[in-house]
Amino acid sequence: MATRAIAGRAGWFAGMAFFLLFFALPVVWLILATTKSDADIVRGHPFAIGSWHDFQQTWHNLLNFQDGAIVLWMKNSAIYAFGALALTLITAIPAGYGLALTQFIGRKTLLSITLIVMIMPAAALVLPLYLEINAIGLTGTIWSVILPLSFFPFGVYLAYIYYSSTVPSDLLAAARLDGCSEWQVFRHIALPLARPVIALVSFFSFVGNWNNFFLPFVMLPDSQQYPAQVGLSNLLTASAVFNTSAGTESQILRPELALAALFTILPVLLVFLFSQRALVSGMLAGGTKE
Repeated sequence: MATRAIAGRAGWFAGMAFFLLFFALPVVWLILATTKSDADIVRGHPFAIGSWHDFQQTWHNLLNFQDGAIVLWMKNSAIYAFGALALTLITAIPAGYGLALTQFIGRKTLLSITLIVMIMPAAALVLPLYLEINAIGLTGTIWSVILPLSFFPFGVYLAYIYYSSTVPSDLLAAARLDGCSEWQVFRHIALPLARPVIALVSFFSFVGNWNNFFLPFVMLPDSQQYPAQVGLSNLLTASAVFNTSAGTESQILRPELALAALFTILPVLLVFLFSQRALVSGMLAGGTKE
């Protein structure tokens, strides 16, 4: 038994080490690539450390690309992601509460539709959404991105699971007997109890909004409106940009692409690091019936 336990533990550590290397090594390479010249990336050792001078040059080239377009793209990403997140919380949490703890005509049908839409590929909805947004004249505006991103059926499902499995229905019934309206029951009892699932919905919504490429690519014709994910495609196709007023050439090569990728990863990483405890609480909240 002891030998089997040791072998099992060794296999577990070996598996974890493999997955750690599989996911960590590309990130390490990405970080080191920003400290090298393009020639060093091509010809040098992949995990060699470059120089501070090369990093400064990479930083300078990236920030000078199209007069600081990367900063504008990051700002646009923040506007789209947080704007859609706010609307998602306003709609998804009450919708999940209503589906879980209230009775109305068509409740089961609405829940079934929510589940069906949740499992549909997001790319399959882009064309219908474009036609709808174009029909109401919002194509090319920030609302053409924010409004579709705010439609988050997975958030509704998470709130539904949380309320149906965790919040005691007797507690809400007692509040109604005490004279609370349905809005007061939700506002003063159900909503404060939903903090774990609010954190969970917020995280998944923000990550999905921030990483979305296809929707803003279709909806936004102007590169000044691009989020960072779409802006990266501009960097991929740009070999050099000549600034006639300054008489200098700003090159976008592999080091600049690596730095731009790190810029787009950093906000998601920071959100994850600062919300770990809330995420764990939210994922475990619906696991047991109180």
